Amino acid sequence: MSQKILILMMAGMLWIFLPLLSLAADVETTPPASTSDDESDEEAYVIGLGDVIDISAWKDEALTRSCVVRPDGAISFPLIGEVRAAGKTSSQLKAEIKKKLDRFVPDVILSVDIKQVNSMIVYVIGKVNAPGRIVTNADVDVLQALATVGGLNIYAKRNSIKIFRDEKNETTIFPFQYDEIVEGRRLEQNIKLKRGDVVVVP
Repeated sequence: MSQKILILMMAGMLWIFLPLLSLAADVETTPPASTSDDESDEEAYVIGLGDVIDISAWKDEALTRSCVVRPDGAISFPLIGEVRAAGKTSSQLKAEIKKKLDRFVPDVILSVDIKQVNSMIVYVIGKVNAPGRIVTNADVDVLQALATVGGLNIYAKRNSIKIFRDEKNETTIFPFQYDEIVEGRRLEQNIKLKRGDVVVVP
């Protein structure tokens, strides 16, 4: 094989591999896309006590960790210390941490994700077969909550059930008539439960 042909073959192979090398460089130097800023805060999950949050800074292992929201609603994070997490969405928490970190790590690329939901707790008490608290990762209505605790016992006042909800230091009471719901009437009583709701079955 002549030297000229060998050079032409090597040049051809170089043209084949150049796009792949360029793609690899782009993967290495382009920060991961974050979707948390695109979420609507009105619809986004609100962080609660006991939730586990993954916080990571791109290419900075020292600023990457999982944090558990303490009973006082705060988490601890390197460089900035205490940050209140409870009551915020992931995008709101991300913005606050980034603002505090900017004085130490300018233009930090931050990611904040909810790793584990532990704070979505509702309570069912009274004349049910297994009263107690329910930890849920999804929306649960009153009928589903009653089913989770084994249903009503034979002494329950089926049509005098109430749901207590505390919001902004005010308690709202919702009536729930079991017989109407199971008969398919006035289904608006079968409300979606929120964190901390208490279902009382007299």
